[in-house]
Amino acid sequence: MICPICERRCRVEENSVGACGRYQCHNNTMLERFPNSYLVVAPISAETMPVLHFHPRAKFLQISTTGCNFDCLGCISTVVAKEMDVQSPALKKLSPIQIVNKALEQECDGIAFLMNDPLASFYSFLEICTLAKECGLLTGCSTNGYFTPESLNLLAPHLDFVNIGLKGLCNDIYKSCGANSYKPVLRNIELFYRKGVHVEVACIHKKDNDDEVLAIADTIAKISKEIPLQIMRFIPIDDANINLEPSILASEMLYKKLTSRLDYVYLFNSPGSECLNTYCPECGALIFERDFYGPMGSKLRTISHNYQNNTCSHCHHKLPIVGNPCQKVFDEDGFEGGYPLTRALEIVEGTLATLGVTDQKEVTTCWEELLRGDGLKRLHVNIQNFEDYATTIHYLAKMTHTETTAKKLLAYMRDKIAIIAQELPKVITKPRVYYVMGKPLFALEEERLENKLVEMAGGISVNKTLGLKGRPGRKISVETLNALNPDVIFISSFLDCPLEEFYTFCEEQGIVVNAVKTKRIYTHLAPCFDFGSPRWILGLMHIANMLHPELYHFDVLHEAKFFYQEFYDTPLNITSINRSFAKPSQYHKMLHI
Repeated sequence: MICPICERRCRVEENSVGACGRYQCHNNTMLERFPNSYLVVAPISAETMPVLHFHPRAKFLQISTTGCNFDCLGCISTVVAKEMDVQSPALKKLSPIQIVNKALEQECDGIAFLMNDPLASFYSFLEICTLAKECGLLTGCSTNGYFTPESLNLLAPHLDFVNIGLKGLCNDIYKSCGANSYKPVLRNIELFYRKGVHVEVACIHKKDNDDEVLAIADTIAKISKEIPLQIMRFIPIDDANINLEPSILASEMLYKKLTSRLDYVYLFNSPGSECLNTYCPECGALIFERDFYGPMGSKLRTISHNYQNNTCSHCHHKLPIVGNPCQKVFDEDGFEGGYPLTRALEIVEGTLATLGVTDQKEVTTCWEELLRGDGLKRLHVNIQNFEDYATTIHYLAKMTHTETTAKKLLAYMRDKIAIIAQELPKVITKPRVYYVMGKPLFALEEERLENKLVEMAGGISVNKTLGLKGRPGRKISVETLNALNPDVIFISSFLDCPLEEFYTFCEEQGIVVNAVKTKRIYTHLAPCFDFGSPRWILGLMHIANMLHPELYHFDVLHEAKFFYQEFYDTPLNITSINRSFAKPSQYHKMLHI
């Protein structure tokens, strides 16, 4: 029979499965093979999902399973969509009524299917949505939008919002994911919109696709100029090429062009950018101020006095915001809520990679152990300082029988830390150091490892005087930064910024601190060299060199070459290193044994 769930429309023989592996043909009916099995069941705020015009700040119960009907290069959810075993013991068996009851018990406003696609667990999600609506809960999902008209018509009456990821307006892009055409997605955006489901559309901005994103905006505008368009600045992970990543400035320039085509455009994955805010399309008044909140996420920080009952009080323009903003702020715990879970799993995989673990089954076993009990919370704490980090390395080594390699790794790290510590008594003046992500005003929160690296290298972390809490930080004002007056600024290697653009941002915003005047602003040798895997030891050496060049003379490039050969068993190729915590280069592959 032809599977009716997604527009790949797999032809499936009796007792066989379709391309996604999630459904089996039995008596000429497609049955869900792994129903009611959840990897994530945890609260999340609306903007973190992300939806920006639907019940601002509302609290939802996030549910996520495994698998996907697509197979896309550079997928940010690859660890749950492709790599997690579909029958992992980490999966929780929960009936629809149990899911609904959890949402009610945790005082959630609704339930949302996120991270992997609901098309991978369609019938389970449909049953939950049906029951949730009966219990007065909101429902929604993020999806690639590849529904058939049949599956869309089944789900739409029970769905309140949908965030549809549009990969482009080219069949080749969809064929690279295993699909056939982009046209079903455009059809479904309009169908959901016409059926009264709140629709937001997300697309990726890569260095080479400005024209395509502009064409997407024009296409959406034909349906409605009020549909919010979320521009996801491309974060190259998994096997994606770092050269496809645009700078924040390049994405902001595209954003400005898009705002002439649509009323509401938002730029994600760009810490410190003002392009996550909502402005009145008529008069330009600020309505909602938001911050970067991890990959693909945001956080509503301020509701302007210009916002009154879905109306701009400045010009009285009616704003298409569904639901009143919740006054109570919900902050996700540690790695919970949205894509930070995938980063947590990547951190484990990245640590295992340095131990020589190449079997995906071993990685998955460690993930499963992490996801039991309070493993995620412990990991979030343990990665913030060396001794706890060492405990985590020992723990993973014991699980994978790589204790000998772990001893070598930790001996190397301890040796470099000891060299730095030995010289610290000679430091006369400790420079004041400010650590940012992306643009100048996005300060890393005080508990981040990067701030501890600054202190280990003989600096004073001014971030710790700001009292910022929550991942991974938040915007501060120009006045606050100028008052801090740091001597040195380091830019996070996870989401960094070309130095020339960073200095331009500082000039435009009136940032006149010592670090700008003396040109002591630094990036790292390569992405993810200061957080996310044991590679941070290379970042520590670089920080020491920059803070105290009179004391430290580490050849960081030489050390990186040694580290890669010794612990990844591969030569260093700087140009192949992307934003992945898990993989030392875009070419690194696990063995699926």
